[in-house]
Amino acid sequence: MTTIDFVFGVGSRYCYLAASQLPALAAEFGIGFRWRPVTTVALIRQARGSSPFDGAPPAMQYDFAWRRQDAEAWADLYGIPFVEPHGRLKYDAADLNLGCVAADLMGACETFARALFARIFTSTEAGILNRAGMLAVADQCGLDVMRFAELLENGEAKAAAAAIQDEAVAKGVFGVPSFLVDGRVIWGNDRIPLLRHHLATRA
Repeated sequence: MTTIDFVFGVGSRYCYLAASQLPALAAEFGIGFRWRPVTTVALIRQARGSSPFDGAPPAMQYDFAWRRQDAEAWADLYGIPFVEPHGRLKYDAADLNLGCVAADLMGACETFARALFARIFTSTEAGILNRAGMLAVADQCGLDVMRFAELLENGEAKAAAAAIQDEAVAKGVFGVPSFLVDGRVIWGNDRIPLLRHHLATRA
């Protein structure tokens, strides 16, 4: 079975949207996905030397009002809920990524990431999603919370996160969501039709 790396940032609207399409792709083409969590802005900086989120947005697509409108349109197309988190829910993307990596080390990356996606992009919860909130999500997912917390604190998750990001950049990833398949990078929720076309026409 072909396994495709799904490189994602759990705080990314477009990764949430793209993740909703993975089960259908898996069923249609008989493939699997390996979830590879990264911190979005850190990955972009490592790959490109700077980030479009540094300073004033260089283009309209990085404006939060536009991004909300765009994400809502995609969610409507996909038939999934979307609640804009900007101005409603604060979170440390790097810390949430460590949580995804810790869950990955425990064999539950997808389960944990999907639970965080739901918390960030489908809930009306306001305030701060902090480490205590992450531990609650881990418990909700049936993880050993003490082991999960230990991985966050002892540096193991941090080292694994750096290795995942280094590997992604080495393979040509420069943003999220990215799909690594047959030696190529297909980047963006809006390029899922290209991923589907590639899978349908590959030799």
